[in-house]
Amino acid sequence: MDAHQIKYREKLAEHLIKHLTKRRMAASFAPTAAQAREEIVAMIPAGATVGRCGSMSLVEMGLWQALAQKPGVEVIDPFLPGLRPEEVYALRRQSLLADYMITSTNALTMDGKLVNLDATGNRVAGLCFGPEKVIVVAGMNKVTPDLESALARVKNHAAPINAMRAGMATPCVEDGICHNCKSPSRICNMWSIIEGHIIENRIHVKLVGEDLGY
Repeated sequence: MDAHQIKYREKLAEHLIKHLTKRRMAASFAPTAAQAREEIVAMIPAGATVGRCGSMSLVEMGLWQALAQKPGVEVIDPFLPGLRPEEVYALRRQSLLADYMITSTNALTMDGKLVNLDATGNRVAGLCFGPEKVIVVAGMNKVTPDLESALARVKNHAAPINAMRAGMATPCVEDGICHNCKSPSRICNMWSIIEGHIIENRIHVKLVGEDLGY
């Protein structure tokens, strides 16, 4: 990105932080994924348990490798290789009682709403209730003008790509277009739209000046 794009994203982040704060969510900005990774790792105290969600944003920024190097932090990881389905389910349930959950968001509106769509619901459940603290990483590619465009972004962009990533047998995997299918493999099952929080600063949105995830 050139200097003008960087400046634009800084200004956009300032706008989003104001709106997120009004909604009783903490928010901060890091210009790069590398800086965001360092700041998030610093937010997790020794002895904490951390629930892992299936976010490509966090994989791309190398967060889990960095967090694994921090002494005394236990990551509850349902993505470990070789786990049986019942073990994955048990770890996802356990994650709902973690000290921290770290995830991304499918979309973030200009007025500070977090919009997400899940297959099994563990991520949207944890965003709403369960883990003591939630850190949401949002690359600037996730920002949309309003709720309508956020919903459209999730169904028409993020969902087909995630279905492809998961190897699902859904129509969108074949042509990249959402058919609002009723497939048994459908990952578009459970929506959440977070407009605010009664527990102030339970959710911390880390805005990142780079594109991350889908």
